[in-house]
Amino acid sequence: MIILGIDPGYAIVGWGVIEYKGTSHRPVAFGAITTEAHTDFNLRLEQIYNDTVELIGHAKPDALSIEKLYFNTNTTTAIQVAQARGVILLAAQQARVPVYEYTPLQVKTAVTGYGRALKPQVMEMTRRLLHLKEVPKPDDTADALAIAITHTQAAGTNLRDTMMKRGIK
Repeated sequence: MIILGIDPGYAIVGWGVIEYKGTSHRPVAFGAITTEAHTDFNLRLEQIYNDTVELIGHAKPDALSIEKLYFNTNTTTAIQVAQARGVILLAAQQARVPVYEYTPLQVKTAVTGYGRALKPQVMEMTRRLLHLKEVPKPDDTADALAIAITHTQAAGTNLRDTMMKRGIK
């Protein structure tokens, strides 16, 4: 099963593609979509959308896992991230890629086994699970890989059913 993990943003969208077979994870590709700070916001959204469409076309994922939106105090930033997230979800929908959403708590629990794990712990476990030499940069990329791993851990029966239908064991 190929999973595309996305850490949404409007300046940086982290992404990571992993292959999951049985109990092992293998990184396929990872990186970030970046937009320039002083560019018109609508053009930034267009770039995120276009780059996501291209990424989905190359990766051909069986699932897209994305972090659920949450915010504390800065509603302006939250609205902008929500808009970027919207164009990402549109790209997935148009490609008919099923979307699964996970909270930061779910990601921490799935990757480290502890819901209150600190960001460096999540990043290090992501590196270990994927047998990488170092934690991917920027942090958004490592987060996206962790979100992809979360889908393999959290999907449970749905993931097993899909794998069985495709003959993957």
